[in-house]
Amino acid sequence: MVDSFLGKKYKLGSSENFDEFMKSLGVSLVTRKLGNAVSPVVDLQKEGDEYVLSSISTFKNVILRFKPGVEFEQETPDGRKVLATFTVNGNTLHEVQKNPDGRETVIDRTFSNDEIKMVMNVGDITATRIYKLQG
Repeated sequence: MVDSFLGKKYKLGSSENFDEFMKSLGVSLVTRKLGNAVSPVVDLQKEGDEYVLSSISTFKNVILRFKPGVEFEQETPDGRKVLATFTVNGNTLHEVQKNPDGRETVIDRTFSNDEIKMVMNVGDITATRIYKLQG
């Protein structure tokens, strides 16, 4: 269950195809360069029936508060406004973002004892980012 990973900090260790992923979403070159250059630290907390997913970096701090299954408006790190819904499936946070252009972005964050594997899909583009548990 994802709750057993609450309060742990994970730092980006590797990233694959992230630039192509951002490009397919229309993210500008400057923002893509910044996004590729930083190594965010991610952690998950729970406050009552709400989860708090934080991604902290020198580029931008993103704090998402959500209740599983409840759609909310989210501003992505690159400034897009999307409608997002998270569900919890075992040790995976499953997120679906509805983009203003009608496309969907699907992000699965799978937690394990030493990492979070984040797999992001939009159209036929898939990016994978691995966050390693911090000591």
